[in-house]
Amino acid sequence: MARETTVTVNTLPSMDFETRIFPHIGGYGRYNRLVVLFSWFPNFAVMLNLFCDVFFTHIPESYHCKPDPQLLPSTFLPSNFSRQGYLNLTIPWVNGSGLSHCELFKYPSNTSDFSEKVHRERVSCTVGWEYAHVAGLQSNFVTEWNLVCSDFWKIPLQHICFMTGWILGYILLGTLCDWLGRRRCFLLSISLSSLLGVVVCLSSSAVVFLLLRLSQGVMLAGVFVSSYIARLELCDPPNRLMVAMISSFFSVIAELLLPGIAVLCRDWPVLQAVATLPQLLLLSYWCCVSVFPESPRWLMATAQIPQLKRSLLEFSTRNGVCLRDEIYPGETLLSEIDTAFGEDCQPRYFSILELRQTRVIWKNCLILSFTLFIGTGIQYCFTRNLHTYSSNFYFSYFLRVMTGALACVFICLSVNHFGRRGMLLLSAIITGLSSLLLLALTQYLRGGLVLVFSVVGLLFSQALAMLSVLFACEVMPTVVRGGCLGLVLAAGCVGLAASSLMELQNNGGYFLHHVIFSSFAVLSVLSIMLLPESKRKPLPDSLKEGENQRRPPLLLPRPDRDDLPLLSTRPLLSEYNPDNYSRLVSATRKMLTKESLPYRIDVPMQAPLLSDSETQSQEDGTLKEGMS
Repeated sequence: MARETTVTVNTLPSMDFETRIFPHIGGYGRYNRLVVLFSWFPNFAVMLNLFCDVFFTHIPESYHCKPDPQLLPSTFLPSNFSRQGYLNLTIPWVNGSGLSHCELFKYPSNTSDFSEKVHRERVSCTVGWEYAHVAGLQSNFVTEWNLVCSDFWKIPLQHICFMTGWILGYILLGTLCDWLGRRRCFLLSISLSSLLGVVVCLSSSAVVFLLLRLSQGVMLAGVFVSSYIARLELCDPPNRLMVAMISSFFSVIAELLLPGIAVLCRDWPVLQAVATLPQLLLLSYWCCVSVFPESPRWLMATAQIPQLKRSLLEFSTRNGVCLRDEIYPGETLLSEIDTAFGEDCQPRYFSILELRQTRVIWKNCLILSFTLFIGTGIQYCFTRNLHTYSSNFYFSYFLRVMTGALACVFICLSVNHFGRRGMLLLSAIITGLSSLLLLALTQYLRGGLVLVFSVVGLLFSQALAMLSVLFACEVMPTVVRGGCLGLVLAAGCVGLAASSLMELQNNGGYFLHHVIFSSFAVLSVLSIMLLPESKRKPLPDSLKEGENQRRPPLLLPRPDRDDLPLLSTRPLLSEYNPDNYSRLVSATRKMLTKESLPYRIDVPMQAPLLSDSETQSQEDGTLKEGMS
């Protein structure tokens, strides 16, 4: 017989937020909806800055060296040649790609023969490059500092550094969310991100640009993770999915608007300034506390009782529910909180280091990190096939955006019906199959079929990534939700950085990259089976609640239960409800101890007419007369 291992976790006194607190402050009322609405705007601002990197580092489709008159003989007169003829004489021609990107012809100093028979030396570019029109912009990070040819490696390095900033931000600021709270972490991140966004516009060199973008990536990650957690902690279980998916639609809107904004901006510093403008507007959240308040769920989980009471009163008042009114059931809520936590309960904050004492939470965190790593990393394999089908920048860009929108629609229509785990499993299976088919049959398939498999794989890989983030936020406990979600999102950024590693090696390891991620996608199917189901379930608050999550069967016979007993049993009916009894006692005690009552109970102060002994003797005499 297998021996069960008991894991001990440090917990605080707690109450069930979903059933004991959330309904009494108005539930998912109008104020909660308003706060959730304002939490979507940071998602738009963050994604606008994230996808600007695509336009900053886009290499022009056509570029070549500028002709250098010093490399031509003194007898050469450019006026005797047309523009194209002049370029053909000074720049080597490469079959299949046109004019050479990185070389010039150097003629002997005293020659007058410019035919192909004369000996011409090939040298590297000496006076810079001439670029064709960059997608959406006239100048970007590449054309500003000529990051082509021998300096091409700085482009993928910039993206790797940018993703490194996001990785550090997710881990550090995610943990800071659990220490300082969602609101403080958000305000700190948005303030520094806005400042760094303005400074990036003033970059004087490629190295300065690279370091500033790394720092900005750290802060942008903090904005994303704090706003994502805050909005889900204010929702009830039935609305969590739609709230998360609408935030993803805000990301899609940012991607759709970005090409038009780039065309209007023309230069990369202007585009960076416009992308920073929404962050500057979000600084108004410093003054308007009501549009982004602290999460009451986090305050309760960390036992910050005075702040929790103020927050609950704020939410209940704005939702149209009064906790202090004696005739409502919520009037005992504040006293129940005092009873549950005690008067001497001190706040306690947790970090991701607490995961060393857990098994289920740590397992869920690893699995969802693995699936998000696959979902983001394997997208490079599909988008590269799109580039081979069409070299047009906007074709692959808008196709990727549209598949992201379709992935959001797919999740909205299916996940609440079939569950998070089932749809995550389906997304992983289709992603892996699409990748394996492209890996094995690309050379035997027509271009149309390659495009279809690439689009399908791209769609479900994005769905896999979105579901992994939502799933991680739902199954991680409130006390470590920021740190755990940060670890999962950091793994996703590692997958994004893997594509830049391939470009850094000039796609030398692309086949191995494709094989590894296809194999990982197949392996993830087995690990997903170990996850619990979070559909329509309350968020866990303590480490103990996170550890109590169990894996249900994949095919549930009843949607409202994870498992069914072998024999159907009927629960015993009991008229005694300890919760209702404790509330009655608490309400009665408060009513009797309150000074300003609408009525007064008069208690007679004079002594009774008969003492207890006289009363007892009268009762005994009456009893004897009756017997006789």
